[in-house]
Amino acid sequence: MAPPIASVKCNSSIHNMQKTHIHGLDLKLAPALEALLRLRSVSRAAAELGLSQPAMSRALARLRDVLDDPLLVRAPGGYALTAKATALQPRLADAMAALGEVFHPARHDPTRERRTVRLAASDLHTDLFLPHVIARLAREAPGVDLQVEAYSPATVDRVLGGAVDLAFAQSVTPLPPGASSAWLGEDRLALVMRRGHPAADRVWTLGDYAVWPQAAVSLTGDGVTEMDARLAAIGARRRLALVTPYFSAALQAVAASDCVTTLSEAFARRHAATLDLVVREPPFADAAFGVTLVCHERLAADPLLVWLTTLLREATQAAGLRGRAPLPPASRTLA
Repeated sequence: MAPPIASVKCNSSIHNMQKTHIHGLDLKLAPALEALLRLRSVSRAAAELGLSQPAMSRALARLRDVLDDPLLVRAPGGYALTAKATALQPRLADAMAALGEVFHPARHDPTRERRTVRLAASDLHTDLFLPHVIARLAREAPGVDLQVEAYSPATVDRVLGGAVDLAFAQSVTPLPPGASSAWLGEDRLALVMRRGHPAADRVWTLGDYAVWPQAAVSLTGDGVTEMDARLAAIGARRRLALVTPYFSAALQAVAASDCVTTLSEAFARRHAATLDLVVREPPFADAAFGVTLVCHERLAADPLLVWLTTLLREATQAAGLRGRAPLPPASRTLA
Protein backbone atom coordinates (compact mmCIF):
# COMPACT_ATOMS: atom_id res chain seq x y z
CA MET A 1 0.00 0.00 0.00
CA ALA A 2 1.36 3.46 -0.89
CA PRO A 3 2.35 5.66 2.10
CA PRO A 4 0.13 8.64 2.94
CA ILE A 5 0.94 11.79 1.00
CA ALA A 6 1.62 13.68 4.22
CA SER A 7 4.18 11.06 5.26
CA VAL A 8 5.98 11.30 1.90
CA LYS A 9 6.17 15.09 2.21
CA CYS A 10 7.45 14.80 5.76
CA ASN A 11 10.21 12.31 4.83
CA SER A 12 11.25 14.47 1.87
CA SER A 13 11.44 17.50 4.12
CA ILE A 14 13.61 15.65 6.66
CA HIS A 15 15.94 14.43 3.84
CA ASN A 16 16.32 17.95 2.47
CA MET A 17 17.00 19.32 5.98
CA GLN A 18 19.69 16.70 6.55
CA LYS A 19 21.24 17.37 3.16
CA THR A 20 21.33 21.11 3.76
CA HIS A 21 22.71 20.61 7.27
CA ILE A 22 25.55 18.37 6.02
CA HIS A 23 26.43 20.77 3.21
CA GLY A 24 26.51 23.62 5.70
CA LEU A 25 29.03 21.96 8.04
CA ASP A 26 32.39 23.62 8.56
CA LEU A 27 34.91 20.79 8.33
CA LYS A 28 37.48 23.01 10.08
CA LEU A 29 35.51 22.34 13.28
CA ALA A 30 36.25 18.60 13.12
CA PRO A 31 39.87 18.82 14.40
CA ALA A 32 38.74 21.16 17.16
CA LEU A 33 35.98 18.76 18.22
CA GLU A 34 38.36 15.78 18.20
CA ALA A 35 40.96 17.63 20.31
CA LEU A 36 38.36 18.97 22.77
CA LEU A 37 36.82 15.57 23.37
CA ARG A 38 40.16 13.83 23.68
CA LEU A 39 41.89 16.41 25.90
CA ARG A 40 38.78 17.70 27.72
CA SER A 41 40.44 21.08 27.97
CA VAL A 42 39.96 24.24 25.93
CA SER A 43 43.45 25.54 26.66
CA ARG A 44 45.25 22.28 25.86
CA ALA A 45 43.18 21.72 22.69
CA ALA A 46 44.00 25.27 21.58
CA ALA A 47 47.73 24.73 22.18
CA GLU A 48 47.74 21.43 20.27
CA LEU A 49 46.07 22.97 17.22
CA GLY A 50 48.05 26.21 17.35
CA LEU A 51 45.01 28.37 18.14
CA SER A 52 44.46 31.02 20.76
CA GLN A 53 42.27 30.09 23.72
CA PRO A 54 39.53 32.59 22.69
CA ALA A 55 39.48 31.05 19.18
CA MET A 56 39.06 27.56 20.64
CA SER A 57 36.31 28.84 22.95
CA ARG A 58 34.48 30.23 19.92
CA ALA A 59 34.91 26.88 18.15
CA LEU A 60 33.42 25.09 21.18
CA ALA A 61 30.48 27.48 21.19
CA ARG A 62 29.83 26.79 17.50
CA LEU A 63 30.10 23.03 18.06
CA ARG A 64 27.61 23.20 20.91
CA ASP A 65 25.23 25.03 18.64
CA VAL A 66 25.66 22.70 15.68
CA LEU A 67 25.39 19.51 17.76
CA ASP A 68 22.80 20.90 20.18
CA ASP A 69 24.73 19.58 23.16
CA PRO A 70 27.10 21.08 25.78
CA LEU A 71 29.74 18.40 24.91
CA LEU A 72 31.97 19.41 27.87
CA VAL A 73 30.57 20.07 31.34
CA ARG A 74 32.36 21.12 34.48
CA ALA A 75 33.33 18.32 36.84
CA PRO A 76 35.69 17.91 39.81
CA GLY A 77 39.23 18.46 38.49
CA GLY A 78 38.21 19.86 35.08
CA TYR A 79 35.68 18.93 32.41
CA ALA A 80 33.76 15.75 31.65
CA LEU A 81 32.15 14.55 28.45
CA THR A 82 28.40 14.52 28.09
CA ALA A 83 26.69 11.31 27.11
CA LYS A 84 26.40 12.52 23.53
CA ALA A 85 30.09 13.52 23.43
CA THR A 86 31.06 10.09 24.81
CA ALA A 87 29.06 8.41 22.02
CA LEU A 88 30.54 10.72 19.38
CA GLN A 89 34.20 10.27 20.34
CA PRO A 90 34.95 6.85 18.78
CA ARG A 91 32.90 7.67 15.67
CA LEU A 92 34.72 10.98 15.34
CA ALA A 93 38.11 9.27 15.60
CA ASP A 94 37.15 6.88 12.78
CA ALA A 95 35.80 9.76 10.67
CA MET A 96 38.98 11.81 11.16
CA ALA A 97 41.13 8.83 10.18
CA ALA A 98 39.01 8.24 7.05
CA LEU A 99 39.14 11.93 6.14
CA GLY A 100 42.90 11.92 6.58
CA GLU A 101 43.20 9.04 4.11
CA VAL A 102 41.21 11.05 1.55
CA PHE A 103 43.61 14.00 1.61
CA HIS A 104 46.75 12.12 2.66
CA PRO A 105 46.39 8.57 1.35
CA ALA A 106 48.64 5.91 2.79
CA ARG A 107 51.74 5.08 0.80
CA HIS A 108 51.04 2.40 -1.79
CA ASP A 109 52.03 -1.05 -0.59
CA PRO A 110 52.39 -3.46 -3.55
CA THR A 111 52.54 -6.45 -1.21
CA ARG A 112 48.84 -5.92 -0.45
CA GLU A 113 47.71 -5.91 -4.08
CA ARG A 114 45.62 -8.78 -5.43
CA ARG A 115 45.15 -8.02 -9.09
CA THR A 116 45.78 -9.02 -12.70
CA VAL A 117 47.37 -6.35 -14.92
CA ARG A 118 46.62 -6.71 -18.64
CA LEU A 119 49.49 -5.69 -20.92
CA ALA A 120 49.71 -5.40 -24.71
CA ALA A 121 53.24 -6.25 -25.80
CA SER A 122 55.33 -7.89 -28.50
CA ASP A 123 57.78 -10.75 -28.05
CA LEU A 124 60.55 -8.12 -28.04
CA HIS A 125 59.09 -6.48 -24.93
CA THR A 126 58.44 -9.75 -23.14
CA ASP A 127 61.96 -10.94 -23.94
CA LEU A 128 63.81 -7.77 -22.94
CA PHE A 129 61.78 -6.43 -20.03
CA LEU A 130 59.45 -8.97 -18.42
CA PRO A 131 62.01 -11.28 -16.77
CA HIS A 132 63.19 -8.34 -14.66
CA VAL A 133 59.61 -7.36 -13.82
CA ILE A 134 58.45 -10.89 -13.00
CA ALA A 135 61.37 -11.34 -10.61
CA ARG A 136 60.48 -8.09 -8.82
CA LEU A 137 56.78 -8.99 -8.66
CA ALA A 138 57.58 -12.34 -7.08
CA ARG A 139 59.51 -10.59 -4.31
CA GLU A 140 57.54 -7.38 -3.83
CA ALA A 141 54.00 -7.97 -5.16
CA PRO A 142 53.30 -11.72 -5.12
CA GLY A 143 49.56 -11.12 -5.53
CA VAL A 144 49.97 -9.29 -8.85
CA ASP A 145 49.72 -11.30 -12.06
CA LEU A 146 50.52 -10.17 -15.61
CA GLN A 147 48.35 -11.13 -18.56
CA VAL A 148 50.08 -10.33 -21.86
CA GLU A 149 48.28 -10.12 -25.18
CA ALA A 150 49.60 -9.53 -28.70
CA TYR A 151 48.94 -6.36 -30.63
CA SER A 152 46.01 -6.24 -33.01
CA PRO A 153 44.12 -3.57 -34.96
CA ALA A 154 41.82 -3.39 -31.91
CA THR A 155 44.58 -2.66 -29.36
CA VAL A 156 43.90 1.09 -29.16
CA ASP A 157 40.18 0.50 -28.65
CA ARG A 158 40.93 -2.11 -26.00
CA VAL A 159 43.14 0.34 -24.09
CA LEU A 160 40.55 3.11 -24.28
CA GLY A 161 37.74 0.68 -23.42
CA GLY A 162 39.50 -0.71 -20.33
CA ALA A 163 40.13 -4.24 -21.64
CA VAL A 164 43.90 -3.55 -21.58
CA ASP A 165 45.60 -1.66 -18.74
CA LEU A 166 48.95 -0.87 -20.35
CA ALA A 167 50.42 -1.09 -23.85
CA PHE A 168 53.98 -0.63 -25.06
CA ALA A 169 54.35 1.97 -27.81
CA GLN A 170 56.88 4.22 -29.50
CA SER A 171 57.15 7.87 -28.52
CA VAL A 172 56.32 8.94 -32.09
CA THR A 173 53.00 7.08 -31.98
CA PRO A 174 50.18 9.67 -31.86
CA LEU A 175 48.16 9.44 -28.67
CA PRO A 176 44.41 9.17 -29.21
CA PRO A 177 42.15 11.39 -27.09
CA GLY A 178 41.79 9.91 -23.61
CA ALA A 179 45.21 8.22 -23.54
CA SER A 180 48.25 8.96 -21.35
CA SER A 181 51.87 8.08 -22.00
CA ALA A 182 54.93 7.39 -19.83
CA TRP A 183 58.50 7.43 -21.09
CA LEU A 184 60.50 4.24 -20.44
CA GLY A 185 63.74 4.63 -22.36
CA GLU A 186 65.45 5.23 -25.70
CA ASP A 187 66.40 2.45 -28.10
CA ARG A 188 67.89 2.60 -31.59
CA LEU A 189 67.23 0.80 -34.85
CA ALA A 190 69.99 -1.52 -36.02
CA LEU A 191 70.76 -3.21 -39.32
CA VAL A 192 71.06 -6.94 -38.69
CA MET A 193 72.36 -9.78 -40.91
CA ARG A 194 74.07 -13.11 -40.44
CA ARG A 195 77.80 -13.27 -39.99
CA GLY A 196 79.26 -14.15 -43.41
CA HIS A 197 76.49 -12.34 -45.31
CA PRO A 198 77.79 -11.17 -48.73
CA ALA A 199 77.11 -7.55 -47.78
CA ALA A 200 78.26 -7.74 -44.16
CA ASP A 201 81.50 -5.86 -44.75
CA ARG A 202 80.32 -3.17 -47.13
CA VAL A 203 79.24 0.37 -46.26
CA TRP A 204 75.48 0.30 -46.63
CA THR A 205 73.31 2.93 -48.28
CA LEU A 206 69.55 3.17 -48.12
CA GLY A 207 69.39 1.84 -51.67
CA ASP A 208 70.93 -1.46 -50.54
CA TYR A 209 67.61 -2.30 -48.89
CA ALA A 210 66.19 -2.69 -52.39
CA VAL A 211 68.92 -5.23 -53.25
CA TRP A 212 68.67 -7.76 -50.42
CA PRO A 213 65.56 -9.65 -49.25
CA GLN A 214 64.05 -8.41 -46.03
CA ALA A 215 62.57 -9.96 -42.91
CA ALA A 216 60.07 -7.37 -41.68
CA VAL A 217 58.05 -7.15 -38.48
CA SER A 218 54.45 -5.99 -38.69
CA LEU A 219 52.80 -6.09 -35.27
CA THR A 220 49.22 -5.71 -36.46
CA GLY A 221 49.57 -7.71 -39.67
CA ASP A 222 49.05 -4.82 -42.11
CA GLY A 223 52.54 -5.09 -43.59
CA VAL A 224 53.14 -1.34 -43.28
CA THR A 225 56.51 -0.26 -41.83
CA GLU A 226 58.53 2.94 -41.56
CA MET A 227 61.24 1.42 -43.72
CA ASP A 228 58.90 1.31 -46.74
CA ALA A 229 58.27 5.03 -46.31
CA ARG A 230 62.02 5.70 -46.21
CA LEU A 231 62.56 3.76 -49.43
CA ALA A 232 59.60 5.37 -51.15
CA ALA A 233 61.22 8.74 -50.49
CA ILE A 234 64.18 7.75 -52.71
CA GLY A 235 62.02 5.93 -55.25
CA ALA A 236 63.04 2.44 -54.18
CA ARG A 237 61.14 -0.66 -53.07
CA ARG A 238 62.28 -3.74 -51.19
CA ARG A 239 61.37 -7.39 -51.40
CA LEU A 240 59.71 -8.65 -48.24
CA ALA A 241 60.74 -12.29 -48.07
CA LEU A 242 59.14 -12.58 -44.64
CA VAL A 243 56.53 -10.48 -42.83
CA THR A 244 55.90 -11.61 -39.27
CA PRO A 245 54.49 -10.18 -36.04
CA TYR A 246 57.42 -11.72 -34.15
CA PHE A 247 60.82 -10.06 -33.74
CA SER A 248 62.38 -13.37 -32.75
CA ALA A 249 61.17 -14.95 -36.02
CA ALA A 250 62.77 -12.12 -38.00
CA LEU A 251 66.12 -12.74 -36.29
CA GLN A 252 65.87 -16.49 -36.85
CA ALA A 253 65.17 -15.91 -40.55
CA VAL A 254 68.14 -13.57 -40.87
CA ALA A 255 70.42 -16.06 -39.13
CA ALA A 256 69.43 -18.79 -41.62
CA SER A 257 69.49 -16.84 -44.91
CA ASP A 258 70.67 -13.76 -46.79
CA CYS A 259 67.69 -11.77 -45.49
CA VAL A 260 68.45 -8.63 -43.52
CA THR A 261 66.26 -6.85 -41.00
CA THR A 262 66.14 -3.54 -39.17
CA LEU A 263 64.86 -3.61 -35.61
CA SER A 264 65.69 -2.80 -31.99
CA GLU A 265 69.41 -2.64 -31.30
CA ALA A 266 68.88 -3.82 -27.71
CA PHE A 267 66.96 -6.87 -28.91
CA ALA A 268 69.43 -7.67 -31.69
CA ARG A 269 72.43 -7.45 -29.37
CA ARG A 270 70.67 -9.65 -26.82
CA HIS A 271 70.61 -12.50 -29.39
CA ALA A 272 73.61 -11.66 -31.61
CA ALA A 273 76.04 -14.10 -30.03
CA THR A 274 73.57 -16.99 -29.89
CA LEU A 275 72.44 -16.57 -33.51
CA ASP A 276 75.87 -15.42 -34.84
CA LEU A 277 74.53 -12.11 -36.12
CA VAL A 278 76.20 -8.88 -37.21
CA VAL A 279 74.60 -5.76 -35.69
CA ARG A 280 75.41 -2.47 -37.43
CA GLU A 281 74.32 1.13 -37.57
CA PRO A 282 71.62 1.61 -40.23
CA PRO A 283 72.26 3.92 -43.20
CA PHE A 284 70.06 6.75 -41.94
CA ALA A 285 70.48 9.32 -39.17
CA ASP A 286 67.19 9.22 -37.26
CA ALA A 287 67.64 5.75 -35.81
CA ALA A 288 66.75 6.59 -32.20
CA PHE A 289 63.23 6.01 -30.91
CA GLY A 290 61.58 6.25 -27.51
CA VAL A 291 59.84 3.34 -25.84
CA THR A 292 56.71 4.38 -23.96
CA LEU A 293 53.88 2.86 -21.98
CA VAL A 294 50.31 3.92 -22.79
CA CYS A 295 47.15 3.65 -20.71
CA HIS A 296 43.74 5.28 -20.48
CA GLU A 297 44.06 8.63 -18.71
CA ARG A 298 41.70 7.50 -15.94
CA LEU A 299 44.39 4.98 -14.92
CA ALA A 300 47.29 7.44 -15.07
CA ALA A 301 47.35 7.88 -11.28
CA ASP A 302 46.54 4.25 -10.40
CA PRO A 303 49.12 3.45 -7.67
CA LEU A 304 49.80 -0.08 -8.88
CA LEU A 305 50.25 0.96 -12.52
CA VAL A 306 52.51 3.87 -11.53
CA TRP A 307 54.63 1.46 -9.48
CA LEU A 308 54.69 -1.09 -12.31
CA THR A 309 55.74 1.64 -14.75
CA THR A 310 58.72 2.35 -12.50
CA LEU A 311 59.67 -1.34 -12.62
CA LEU A 312 59.41 -1.35 -16.42
CA ARG A 313 61.54 1.78 -16.65
CA GLU A 314 64.20 0.05 -14.56
CA ALA A 315 63.88 -3.02 -16.79
CA THR A 316 64.50 -0.98 -19.96
CA GLN A 317 67.68 0.43 -18.47
CA ALA A 318 68.81 -3.05 -17.42
CA ALA A 319 68.24 -4.14 -21.03
CA GLY A 320 70.57 -1.42 -22.29
CA LEU A 321 68.13 1.32 -23.27
CA ARG A 322 69.22 4.86 -22.58
CA GLY A 323 67.78 6.93 -19.77
CA ARG A 324 65.05 9.52 -19.63
CA ALA A 325 64.18 11.89 -22.44
CA PRO A 326 61.91 14.93 -22.04
CA LEU A 327 58.47 13.74 -20.98
CA PRO A 328 55.25 14.66 -22.74
CA PRO A 329 53.16 17.35 -20.98
CA ALA A 330 52.43 16.45 -17.34
CA SER A 331 48.70 16.14 -17.96
CA ARG A 332 49.37 13.41 -20.48
CA THR A 333 51.81 11.25 -18.51
CA LEU A 334 51.49 8.14 -16.42
CA ALA A 335 54.56 8.65 -14.22
